[in-house]
Parts: sequence; C-alpha cells; structure tokens
Amino acid sequence: MPLTVLQVLPELESGGVERGTLEVAAELVRRGHRSLVLSGGGRMVAQLEQQGSTHITAPVGSKNPLTLLQVARLRRIIREERIDILHARSRVPAWVAWMAWKSLPERERPRFITTVHGAYSVSRYSAIMTKGEAVIAVSRTIRDYITSRYPQTPAERIHLIPRGVDPEEFPYGYQPSNDWRESFLSQFPQCRDRRLITLPGRITRLKGHEALLRLIPSLKAQGLPVHALIVGGEDPRRKHYADELRQMIQAMQLSADVTLTGHRSDMKEIDALSDVVLSLSSKPESFGRTVLEALQLGTPVAGFDHGGVGEILSDVFPEGRVPFGDETALQKVVSSLLMNQTRVPPTSHYRLADMLNATVSLYEALTAERAARRVA
Repeated sequence: MPLTVLQVLPELESGGVERGTLEVAAELVRRGHRSLVLSGGGRMVAQLEQQGSTHITAPVGSKNPLTLLQVARLRRIIREERIDILHARSRVPAWVAWMAWKSLPERERPRFITTVHGAYSVSRYSAIMTKGEAVIAVSRTIRDYITSRYPQTPAERIHLIPRGVDPEEFPYGYQPSNDWRESFLSQFPQCRDRRLITLPGRITRLKGHEALLRLIPSLKAQGLPVHALIVGGEDPRRKHYADELRQMIQAMQLSADVTLTGHRSDMKEIDALSDVVLSLSSKPESFGRTVLEALQLGTPVAGFDHGGVGEILSDVFPEGRVPFGDETALQKVVSSLLMNQTRVPPTSHYRLADMLNATVSLYEALTAERAARRVA
C-alpha cells in the first residue's frame, strides 16, 4: 500500500542533511510512494521536484517564536494530505512537527520519526530529537550520544542507519574528463603539476583550516610539491572568519600554495583530482559524508580519528587515521600517503542502497504496526 511521507527540515540549500532528504525522497517516488518535503526552500528544491516529490515552502527553521505559527498550518497539511509518516530532521522543525502531531487526535496522527544528524548541545530544546516514535542515529557515534546523553530514550526506539553513497555516482577509480581537468587547471593554474591536498566543507572555524595551513610548510620542507585546496562556500553569518583565514594565508606567505575555490558543484571531480583529502574538524562529525565520497572514488583521506570520520576510516581506510589534534602525526600520515602513493581498497561499506532500504523499511514497518493495532 503506497505511503505518504512528509520530511521536514529548515531549508534545502546545501549540506548532508539536505542531500539525505533528497535521496530518501527519490527512493520513495521510485517505490511508488508519495513524497512531500516541507522547508524554507533553497537551491535544491528544483532537483527535489524534478525527482517527483512535492515541496511545501514554510519558514520552519528560525528560532524566532513566530515560527510556532506554522504549527496550525502543518496540522492542516497532515490532515489534508493524509500523511502516514512525519519525519523531522532538525530541532526547530522537529518542535513544530511534534506540536502539530501531538495536537491531533491519536487516530489522525501519522507515525512520528526523528533523525539525529548531530551531537547537539544537551538541553530540553535538543531533546526533541529523541521524541520520535522511532529515532534514527546516523552513526555509531550518534547512537552512543543518544544513549549516554538522553538515557530516557528507550533503546528499542533507536535505529542505527548510517548514511551512504551511491557507487554508481562515485565510481571507484573515477577520473574526470580531460575537458574538465583543463578547464579547472585554467581557472586555477597554481594547481598545475602539484600534489593536491583538499579540505572540503563550508568556511567555518570548526573545519580545521588553521591545521591545514600549518601542514603545508612542513610538507614543502620535505620537498613535496604540494598545493592546498579549500573547497567550500563562505557562511554569510561568519564572513569575518573567511576574511581572517585569508589574512592568515598572507601572513604565513602561503598565497601561492593555498587556494580558496568557494562553493563548487563538481566536488566529485575535485576529489578524484586530489592526491589526499583531509578531514580536520575540531568537533566530531556526526558522520563524514565528504570523507566517504572521496574514499569511494579511491582517493586517500587523512582525518582526525574521532566521531563519524573515525568510524569510516576505521572501517574503510585505517591508514588515514590521525589522533585528534596531533598535527605532528598528521604531517607524518599525509607525507606517507603522498610518498607511498597509498591505494584505497574498494569497499562495500556505507552503500546508499543500504541506507535507503533501511529507512523506507522502517517507514513501512511503523505504518504496518499502526494498522495492526487499529485492527486489534
């Protein structure tokens, strides 16, 4: 029996949560279910709708108390669209969704699911992410976070469903076309004939850019012809940090050795062109999709061994693990990967198909359980 699923999140601009939402939405459509997404909108809405889902625009991402005015609207949508599954993926939208859901008579309530995408600050505000009838943890790190910080969450409600990537979208051994390569190198000629070290992610203080800047001189001192790529858009709320980063590059006389590319839609090609991809976040990542994408292509990754990144490296490429914050070890690992041209073995871990099957199966099981209870 076809389901009607409504996923709720702040916006569809960019990021792992947003991509996961689109992936689940596309799989629902492929299986003959009805997919709706409610968000504040963004650049990914067009892709969502092209895939066959319906988008509903609503400002559910702001902490402004006026956001609670969306509760009545969401309650009306649940009724009119006959929603079977209400899936919240972020805290403010989860509060709006939960209040709308809770205010309905029990017989009219869809099944309420939350996905914990990050190790949020522990508070009553964040606790909403553990209020789902099913709570999805995106990694072992997040599952442990839930059980340790919110021990009142019944263990049977927690479902470990790691994120995944599609090996057809990120084929092992992939190489970009000559046309793309020449276009990229024409735009960034400083990368030509250099060993490329890439740090992907939005330009925020947590991503470890300073560690990258300190790494480059030590690699050059070994005679390695390296160039660093910082690939990611600037956070409008933290523009001062991007300016500070540029000033650091100039002060360290690294202007010829480090390039900020800004936001790019060709991350797969950049990963494939890179010799090493880095993950240096000072805060443990909940999963580490950018790490997994690079490894799936066969590009070596060096990353701090904590959080979801540590999990992925342990399972797929342990040679890339670096003790958290140890920049001497980082230099040794990256140097070894470059000099030995270490290969990443093909992996069957973290497949997108596994994540999608587990998620949709959970939707179907919860809906069937409710139907069985009503019959009884």
